[in-house]
Amino acid sequence: MTQETFFYISLIGIGATVAMDLYAILIKKLFAIPSLNYALLGRWLLLMPRGQLVHQNIASTHYVRGEVFIGWSAHYAIGVIFAFIFISITGLNWLSAPELLPILLFSCLSVSLPFFIMQPCFGMGFAASRLPSANQARLKSICTHLVFGLGVYVSALLVNLF
Repeated sequence: MTQETFFYISLIGIGATVAMDLYAILIKKLFAIPSLNYALLGRWLLLMPRGQLVHQNIASTHYVRGEVFIGWSAHYAIGVIFAFIFISITGLNWLSAPELLPILLFSCLSVSLPFFIMQPCFGMGFAASRLPSANQARLKSICTHLVFGLGVYVSALLVNLF
């Protein structure tokens, strides 16, 4: 993989993550549905080396210095990693001729990570089963990942313009 390809895939991942964030702002403004607090992601990551992987309720776990920065950085890094994983599965040819269906399928599969790893570790249960509005949380996760997929597709189209 060339440095140029690496750079383009990184841009695609960042662009897709920006799309997710814009979607989160939109649904918060239109429907009063809050976004994930990425400080909690940072808290989770910072507490892992201290041996605390699973929480009863991560929101009630004590503040960890640097959690906001780490959380937002990880959010964007994960977006870039997902873009790299997707391109490694589909091949570099997808970059020059992006198709929507493969990335939407990948996005639907990618929601399994928060459902079966992050949410249980945050104390939310598998697929947010412990939350009072579990179905709303599930739908939000699925929609957010689909928006990420659309963001990958649109970002790839934009990268191809240059």
